[in-house]
Amino acid sequence: MISRDHTKRIVLLAESGSDVPQDVARQYDIQIVPMHITFDTVSKPDGTFPSEDIVRFYKETHILPKTSCSTPQDFSNAFDAIHAAYPEAKILHLAYSAATTASYSNARLAAKGRDYVTSVDTKFASAGQAAIVIRMARLLEQHPEWDVATAVTAAESLVAHCRMCFIPAQLEFLRAGGRLTNAASVVGTILNIHPLIEMKDGILVATRKLRGKMERLVPKLVTNYIQTNHLGKDEIWLIRTPGLPDSSIAAAEEAARLQGVKTVTWIRTGGVITTHGGPGAFGVVGFSQSEGRV
Repeated sequence: MISRDHTKRIVLLAESGSDVPQDVARQYDIQIVPMHITFDTVSKPDGTFPSEDIVRFYKETHILPKTSCSTPQDFSNAFDAIHAAYPEAKILHLAYSAATTASYSNARLAAKGRDYVTSVDTKFASAGQAAIVIRMARLLEQHPEWDVATAVTAAESLVAHCRMCFIPAQLEFLRAGGRLTNAASVVGTILNIHPLIEMKDGILVATRKLRGKMERLVPKLVTNYIQTNHLGKDEIWLIRTPGLPDSSIAAAEEAARLQGVKTVTWIRTGGVITTHGGPGAFGVVGFSQSEGRV
C-alpha cells in the first residue's frame, strides 16, 4: 500500500523474498515487489499465501514447489505505481542477492529510461535483506534531507557489515531441491547433522556441520554467532520457518538476552525461503559493531 506522502524524497523497494514483515513495510512505506512460487503447475505471487502452504503441499504431494525471481514486468509495474504516487521522489531498490537470482538484473532492465530508479545489490536474502532495508528506512526517517547518492553510500555500509546464518531442522527440502544428495540426506538425518549456512558475498555457503537436536543448537548458535561476529547488541534479527517449536523460540530469545541484546526482531519466512530451508529452520542476522552510525 502506497501512502502518497508527497514530501518523500526516496522510496524504498525490495522483493518479497526479503521477508520484511507487512506491518513494518506499512510503518515505513517500504514497497514490495513479488517473487513467485510454482506449486507443480500453478504459479502464485510470493506473499499472497501463508508459508505453511509450502510445507503442506510437499507433505501431501512429495513435490517441492519451485521459486522464481521478480520479472522485469513486476518491476515495471512497481516503478510505475510508485512514480505515480511520488512523482518527485527517487526509488531506491535494495535488491535480493544478485548472485542467487535474476531479480537485480531484471530490475535494471525495467529501470531503463527511468532515471529516478537506483538498485543496490544487498548480497543478502530473507532476514539479512530485511535488516538492511529496515535499517535504511530508519536512517531515511532520521535524515529526510538525504539524496540518493548519500543513501546509497549508507546502504553499502550496511551491506558490508551485515552478517547472516541459518541452520535447517531437516535435510529433506535441501535434498528435494537438488542441493543435497539422497545419501548425504539420509546420513545427515540419522546422525542429526545440520549444516551451518552463511551468506558470503551474496552466496549461500555451508561453513560448518553442527550435530545435535535443534533445541540445543538454537541457543548455542545465537550465543556463538553474536560473539564470533561481534554483532551489535542494540538489535538482532532471528529467522524462523514454519514449525520452529515455541521452546526453541524462547531459548533463542533468552540466549540473546544473556548476551545483552536489547531488541530481538523475529522474521517469519515467506514462500521463497521456506521452500529452500524447509520447516523448523532457524537463523541469526546482525550487524558487526563497526557498522553503527552511518
